[in-house]
Amino acid sequence: MRLSLKSPMAFAAILFVAAGVQSSPALHEKRLHPSDLELSGALAGLPPDSTRYITHDVLMAMPLVSFTESGDTNFTGPTKITGVRLEDLARALGASPASDMVVAICDDEYRANYPQAYLAAHHPVLVLEVDGKPPAGWPKDSQEHKFDMGPYMISNPKFTPSFKILSHEDEPQIPWGVVRIEFRDEKVVFGAIAPRGPHAQDRDVQDGFRIAQQNCYRCHNSGREGGQKSGQSWQSLAVIAGAAPQDFAAYVHDPRASNAKAQMPANPQYDDATLSALTAYFSTFSGPGKP
Repeated sequence: MRLSLKSPMAFAAILFVAAGVQSSPALHEKRLHPSDLELSGALAGLPPDSTRYITHDVLMAMPLVSFTESGDTNFTGPTKITGVRLEDLARALGASPASDMVVAICDDEYRANYPQAYLAAHHPVLVLEVDGKPPAGWPKDSQEHKFDMGPYMISNPKFTPSFKILSHEDEPQIPWGVVRIEFRDEKVVFGAIAPRGPHAQDRDVQDGFRIAQQNCYRCHNSGREGGQKSGQSWQSLAVIAGAAPQDFAAYVHDPRASNAKAQMPANPQYDDATLSALTAYFSTFSGPGKP
């Protein structure tokens, strides 16, 4: 039987043959090892939102890239990274075109979103080895909490910001403790937090929307979409932004000034215009027209 190159699984087979493997990647219905990577979303040849697992060994058999990273804040100095590009992972396993976005989910419910624009600009890599060592030999987190950074993390070969909105500059998405990868429809993921109401298309609201996609969405959720690390939903943020806009802006700028135990990173680089845009954006979810 002739394989069509339009088939994701056929493309997967070609990738693996190029790497010396004679079949497409082996996905399992159950976890075989603690280090298995969970996969979900739009997987090639499977019903929507199926869940499968892939072993570290099988990932190591994919076409790999290696580079020395010196700007990744997860490490304290130049570090050799070996892994597989998220783009290649999506081509091999995702059910294109319904999988045009890669979402990485961590063991603490932090999420990093990789839309097509980010993939094309930065070519992020699912890290499999650090300085030639598997996850068991990786250094602890650079913030000295002594957390394991495995079973997976994501890094960028070289990161140069590709856009700037007001005082928000494109940020590297470099999560560690990654346990799950989802192949998703970008319109659905970002559609869950699209601004509402009569001011949705205002320039400041749209600016706030784009900033929130990359920043706030990592730890705050709207229903099933977005991170859940913070425990504060999108609607909770909207209520604060609508009722107390100055308090909302102050918290985004410097959370620990309001709550000494806050885990949210500060955004001291955000000027008044940027904070105003975020406040305007979140305010579209509150009030009489809220969903």
